Amino acid sequence: MTSTLAAPGIGTTASPARALVCRACSARYPLVAQHACYECFGPLEVDYDLSALATVTREQIEAGPRNIWRYAALLPAGQDPATRVTLDPGFTPLVAADRLAAELGLTAPLWVKDDSANPTHSFKDRVVSVALTAARTLGFSRFACASTGNLANSVAAHAARVGAPSVVFIPSDLEQGKVVTTAVYGGDLVTIDGSYDDVNRLCGELVETDEFEDTAFVNVNVRPYYAEGSKTLGYEVAEQLGWRIPAQVVIPMASGELLTKIDKAFSELVEIGLVEAPAGGWRVFGAQSAGCNPIATALHAGSDIITPVKPTGIAKSLNIGDPAAGVYALEAVRRTDGWMEYADDDEIRAGVRLLSRTTGIFAETAGGVTVAVLRKLVESGKLDPTAETVVFNTGEGLKTLDAVAGQVGPTHRIKPSLRAARDAGLLG
Repeated sequence: MTSTLAAPGIGTTASPARALVCRACSARYPLVAQHACYECFGPLEVDYDLSALATVTREQIEAGPRNIWRYAALLPAGQDPATRVTLDPGFTPLVAADRLAAELGLTAPLWVKDDSANPTHSFKDRVVSVALTAARTLGFSRFACASTGNLANSVAAHAARVGAPSVVFIPSDLEQGKVVTTAVYGGDLVTIDGSYDDVNRLCGELVETDEFEDTAFVNVNVRPYYAEGSKTLGYEVAEQLGWRIPAQVVIPMASGELLTKIDKAFSELVEIGLVEAPAGGWRVFGAQSAGCNPIATALHAGSDIITPVKPTGIAKSLNIGDPAAGVYALEAVRRTDGWMEYADDDEIRAGVRLLSRTTGIFAETAGGVTVAVLRKLVESGKLDPTAETVVFNTGEGLKTLDAVAGQVGPTHRIKPSLRAARDAGLLG
């Protein structure tokens, strides 16, 4: 595809995006469907006109819709509502987690940003809405992705909303809940006998074929726009806290991109004057599964080299063994004086149950990873228990029931009589 996003101009539908820029060598490219630098093969990201961003006000944002498009003036596409491919995700609850804080020994406010409240019950609705809005502007007519589950759900649902064909590719061993919640939308669902990294490699090859010339792979050829959707999580947290940035955030990591974009959102808000940085700045912490922890392993070893791994374990939504943004996640964590930890399957299950019991939020396994890592960070002294903290739950527990199904169930079984209820101790 040779189209470009609409050039910025006069009027309310102007995009503040100016170019794509290489994160490694700073080479610049037009706003086209391209994800890698031709000079050094580094990843591309969207570059903005800061003077355009600086015209955005809190009042303008607060007057917008209660979804991610209230931040349209800070995003690369979707300024004109008629161009949006969207389920209108975002503005999900920021839940005060006082009981969880007390149990873990935190004395400052603890919050859970609960993105399971999005339309397809994960944060992927944010990135997909932005990516496919850009894709349609660029002239693509079919939508696709490589996915560990949640992204497939979202792409299929967005395509169904606008009546576009979709084809999504997933590992064949995904949780049944994620398979069903993708297939139900009626698009093509392709299972691959291999890991997510195998699936992603295949999609990288397909996007270069003539047969897929009309197809936007949200996390391949339009990945720079896709990644920008994650910033809305950072924007929302700051707004929901009364236009301030929390001192500490704990974020699950698969590719590492979510962590980098939340950090980028905070930096942008400070740079354009919408918020002030907290005293001493903010600290970014990453959470991985022990079955797939190449970014955390590199940090622990004091290395910049991320060695790919073959993923294992129950946190399948985080199972990216060769994380594309891993080195940038390392940079963000080191720059902010944060840390990374990982949790094994038993710790993940315990994290899911702890979050459910103390907050009423039933998270998928990625949320269990984040809570388990939060516990470890507190116990090790890496995270300050006296500083305000936000943890991110990125998906719904109903998609990963098998993870805890063998550990929870009825606490009593009785006959339908008052005597049986009394004998079981239910009457005190």
